[in-house]
Amino acid sequence: MFVQKKVIIDNKPHRFNNLQKLLWHLHIDLPLLLGQILTLMLSLFILYSASGQHADMLLRQIIRTGLAFCVMVCVAQIPPRLFAKSTIYLYIGGLILLILVELVGDISKGAQRWLNLGFMRIQPSELFKVVMPLTIAAFLSRDDIPPRTSTVLWAFVIILIPVGLILHQPDLGTAILILVSGFLCVFVAGLSIWWLATGVIAGIAIIPIMWNYVLHDYQKQRVLTLLNPESDPLGAGYHIIQSKIAIGSGGLYGKGWLNGSQSQLDFLPESHTDFIFAVLAEETGLIGFLVLMALYTYLISRCLYITLNASSNFERILCAALSFTFVFYIFVNIGMVSGILPVVGVPLPLISYGGTAMITLSVCFGIIMSVQTHKRELSFK
Repeated sequence: MFVQKKVIIDNKPHRFNNLQKLLWHLHIDLPLLLGQILTLMLSLFILYSASGQHADMLLRQIIRTGLAFCVMVCVAQIPPRLFAKSTIYLYIGGLILLILVELVGDISKGAQRWLNLGFMRIQPSELFKVVMPLTIAAFLSRDDIPPRTSTVLWAFVIILIPVGLILHQPDLGTAILILVSGFLCVFVAGLSIWWLATGVIAGIAIIPIMWNYVLHDYQKQRVLTLLNPESDPLGAGYHIIQSKIAIGSGGLYGKGWLNGSQSQLDFLPESHTDFIFAVLAEETGLIGFLVLMALYTYLISRCLYITLNASSNFERILCAALSFTFVFYIFVNIGMVSGILPVVGVPLPLISYGGTAMITLSVCFGIIMSVQTHKRELSFK
């Protein structure tokens, strides 16, 4: 009897080692994978309530999550050096698609952002959420670190070309996200304080120009609504007012799962996509918010750990930029839903309903896993 128990105990680490070996061959980082799974479980829990208890929407999200996982595994198989070599082709290909959008793109709700392929529509600007940090990281890693002034200037030119095309669609939210992802690459490469100060001054100086000549009327309205949402409580300010009511009414423990008045009674628009954080805060309260922040902190910490242990400048710059971009997405969505930032249509990473954002994040996580697992693979050869 004693021997039988000993065999059972000894088999547990053996089974765990087999799992590690399987993930090793698939180039999957187990700690990062576990963080994603836990966050996605929380997502399905909240999404069922936010969708009005529609099982079909939950099923579609599970299918999209499975597809995103397959994409992540495929991306993780690609060695980082191949990413570095292919960035120029990805960048040029992305620019060609953006130009095609300008020429023959579909127009929807006043914006020209999509290419119709017949069997599906694609939004080329989404590609640059990954292509931009890849391109800038590869460009900067070819020079000395920290980069020289000429290198920084050329990097900003590379960033601003697609950003300008996306602004013209118009798609201010995506343009800002891509601009930030490129800037973060330059920042983590060792941007000097002089450059940062110059950027801040230039940004402040360009605000009047942006307001008068770049922003459209509806974009200006979003900024004005942020400053005073009560000025139009049934129009432009409706989203923010209902969102703040939901967040504030959650309290410490929340109203309980499926018991949120703002979401269940359809007072909260886009409750399953951009404003799903308000549903979480209303039904689970501060406790649910802290659980979500703990999961995000774990994921970010693991990504930064991989960044610090990367084996080349390209890998370090790329992983750091992707990690901080993930942080920026979280900050923008929660800030938008909480009423401290304008509404720009950024989903809550790994939580909001949708397929495009999920696949984009999966590609980013796949790249980070590739950096970690291929480094380990080389160290054991």
